[in-house]
Amino acid sequence: MNNTAKKLDVIQSEAPALRLIKHDNNIYSRLALGEAKMAMVGLGYVGLPIALEFANNFNVIGFDINEERVDMMKEGIDPSKELSSEAFENKNIKFTAKINQIAEAEFYVVAVPTPIDERREPNLTPLKKATASVAEVLKKGDYVVFESTVYPGCTEEVCVPILERISGLTFNEDFKVGYSPERINPGDKVHTVTNITKVVSGSDEESLEQIAKVYESIITAGIHKAASMKVAEASKIIENTQRDVNIALMNELSLIFDKLDIDTNAVLEAAGTKWNFLKFFPGLVGGHCIGVDPYYLAYKAKQVKVDPRVISSSRFINDGMPYNIAFKISRELEKLGKDPKASTVLVKGITFKENVSDIRNSKVADVVKKLELFGIKSWVEDPHADGEEVYNEYGIRCEKEHQGKFDVVIMAVAHDEYNELDADYFNTISYSDTIFYDVRGMIKDKVNHGTYLSL
Repeated sequence: MNNTAKKLDVIQSEAPALRLIKHDNNIYSRLALGEAKMAMVGLGYVGLPIALEFANNFNVIGFDINEERVDMMKEGIDPSKELSSEAFENKNIKFTAKINQIAEAEFYVVAVPTPIDERREPNLTPLKKATASVAEVLKKGDYVVFESTVYPGCTEEVCVPILERISGLTFNEDFKVGYSPERINPGDKVHTVTNITKVVSGSDEESLEQIAKVYESIITAGIHKAASMKVAEASKIIENTQRDVNIALMNELSLIFDKLDIDTNAVLEAAGTKWNFLKFFPGLVGGHCIGVDPYYLAYKAKQVKVDPRVISSSRFINDGMPYNIAFKISRELEKLGKDPKASTVLVKGITFKENVSDIRNSKVADVVKKLELFGIKSWVEDPHADGEEVYNEYGIRCEKEHQGKFDVVIMAVAHDEYNELDADYFNTISYSDTIFYDVRGMIKDKVNHGTYLSL
């Protein structure tokens, strides 16, 4: 008998007493007994996987404002293409785009995007709207847990006042709040929802214990109880800020070594032979996490009169890499006596990382735009991306594959399909003097002609 089953046996033995009071303090027991329902607000890359896991144990209402996405999920289709149809089978979940239907719930989890605006400052509009929706149906005794990545203090400073104002209820007296940062890694089939330690926090001791029990029911790797919601918020945001800073260092090193005519990857391979060398690599930093979260922390730092120099410099370096790549390609074409405006470029991959369909904040799209500044036309392909979505988001036409020969081939994303390509393939799409720009160092041993470049 597993731990969850043992816990349920204990709960069942206490059932008569628990049923006497509808809104007792033990929300976990009520969820486990099926006497309370959970609502997941936001069913994207974060919300859907965890909602389906909770649906193994509890009655779950999955809510999303996008009716088309909801209809797909009702048919057992993940719009984000991360989960198979089997992931939807035998789950106690009801999908809806009608906000009034989440009024049945007593435990709410909010997992909506927290992007940045054109000024690179936090755009909390989706979070505020989702919070307001929950507030409209919030009842005495309910719990609200936020998973959206935010700056430290946002839950208490922004979300709680919305809940109180719209519901007319009093925080920590009538309803409880928690924060449990998402730890979803799109495209990763090893580090999945249940086997990554989950950080949880609550607005008081009681809520912390109850929220911890709820998440413990699905997280096999265990949970970590943070000292406060601010600590939990900060822990999430520095995970990605740390990666951003380290990648920025590698990108800056690649720019230095390029001027010194030194192979960056060879340098990293040599340095990596020491046990305590951290193995980060240069690259394009996009997506909804590493390329966004540091701006949230920098925003909060400036509010408290701290100049986040390292964070801001790292963001500047990483955001500048698309231009550096385009500039390098333009100069190399000129060295070969080719007119950049008459040259053709094949860009392989446009998603923000390998083996996902997510194109949010794609820095490859930025590379294409920067190439246009030099008059260079690109043909873009990606086996995972949706061509219509790419065009709507960036105005870039994207196919699954392109045929023909090109003056430049940019290996932009390390999809598994691209790692399987051999030398014969690269011979068929290139001329004798083609430039190969290998962003991730994927094909160095697979091209035997032309000019090979890498970060």
